[in-house]
Amino acid sequence: MPTYIENVTADNFTELCSELKSYSSVAPEYFDRFEVKRGLRNRDGSGVMAGLTKVCSVEGYYIDDGERKPVEGHLTYRGIDINDLVDGCIKENRFGYEEVAWLLLFGHLPTKSQLDDFNKLLSDSRDLPEDFIEDMIMKAPSPNIMNKLERSVLSLYSYDSNPDDISIENVVRQSVQLIAQLPTIMTYAYQVKRRYYLKKSMYLHPVKPGLSTAETILYNTRSNRKFTDEEAKLLDLCLMIHAEHGGGNNSAFATRVLTSSGTDTYAAISAGIGSLKGPRHGGANLKVAEMMNYMKADVKDITDEGQVADFLKKIINREAGDKSGLVYGMGHAVYTLSDPRQKILKREAIKLAEEKGFADEFKALDLIEKLTPEIFASEKNNNKKICANVDLYSGLIYQMLGIPEDLYTPLFAIARVAGWSAHRIEELISGNRVIRPAYKNMAVPKEYAPIDERISNFKKSSEYVPLDER
Repeated sequence: MPTYIENVTADNFTELCSELKSYSSVAPEYFDRFEVKRGLRNRDGSGVMAGLTKVCSVEGYYIDDGERKPVEGHLTYRGIDINDLVDGCIKENRFGYEEVAWLLLFGHLPTKSQLDDFNKLLSDSRDLPEDFIEDMIMKAPSPNIMNKLERSVLSLYSYDSNPDDISIENVVRQSVQLIAQLPTIMTYAYQVKRRYYLKKSMYLHPVKPGLSTAETILYNTRSNRKFTDEEAKLLDLCLMIHAEHGGGNNSAFATRVLTSSGTDTYAAISAGIGSLKGPRHGGANLKVAEMMNYMKADVKDITDEGQVADFLKKIINREAGDKSGLVYGMGHAVYTLSDPRQKILKREAIKLAEEKGFADEFKALDLIEKLTPEIFASEKNNNKKICANVDLYSGLIYQMLGIPEDLYTPLFAIARVAGWSAHRIEELISGNRVIRPAYKNMAVPKEYAPIDERISNFKKSSEYVPLDER
């Protein structure tokens, strides 16, 4: 319990919290009565139209006469299909995340000379300000790397000679700096966590010039600094497909909300990181890994279709796993028939699974993808279209690359900062209005009571009033 309420007894504190819950609770029927779109979602689950963007398109269905029609998933960055971006880089055997970052920031593909200059700029910008590592990371270790990323981004404000200038030129400068420095912050924060919380060796490698973002991450994460080109290209692929996913996702929208207020880049990007830290948004691949651990403990043969099916039935009925009833890695707010990112990752994961000794794990995930829609429909009597999402295979890829689970969600943030920056720039150019949705007040009118006449009894002072009594 925090020091400022240590004088409150545990029983009293529990009662106060019970009162708080009653005062803050709004009955579900009110949301229907006033047509409130909770979560900014329409009744059919689609997002409320809150803005226009040229950054990214996420498509998984279309509306025909008010009815949602499922289609294969389609993802484009600045109008270019993600499959074309990925396949182009694979065909030419080169890294692609930096090209994607340029595309998102500037709106068009770079020429070779532009990309070479951009790569050099990012490489030259990876070093952190003098004494930043010691003062901001080592002296204030965090058990959660996302928390450390958020705090470090806010701290960079103090090292910027022009932090509050929101001209596009200055914001682009700050954005490029953050794209370059966040991988360094992440890997150093993890090493400090190893030392302070895991009681393991800490190794802080100096930044090596000339490396791509993916190479930098592997170089700084591994004690021997060694990695193969194949490993780096696979991690680069993950960064490419995580770089952006539309303005309506929670973290991009959070970045745009703060941007609309006119605040600085560091505050806006830290909001995106804080949003992504939430398990409802950025932590699904960790939950897939956790689900796999439950499966290995519960299922004798994770490659047997019948045994996996039985386990999935127990999960859906809240009898196994974390008892949430959720099959992690399955389902998406937009995609219905397929998630294009998942298809790319699955294609690449199968190539490495046999080589790295993860063939059984890959087979288990493949069975989860195959069986879940049918089992969900049968157990829940619900024919909603469910497809595998990007998180089903991303955790397995990170595991095959030897990346610690502590970095699964931070890697998401490292990739997504390019998309957040693009949305921030677009909001500054085109938004021109502070984002301020409406909330209807539901508090019951009360008279002010002198302090000696007040009582504390949450059962008698509940805010809930049935609709027929209003």
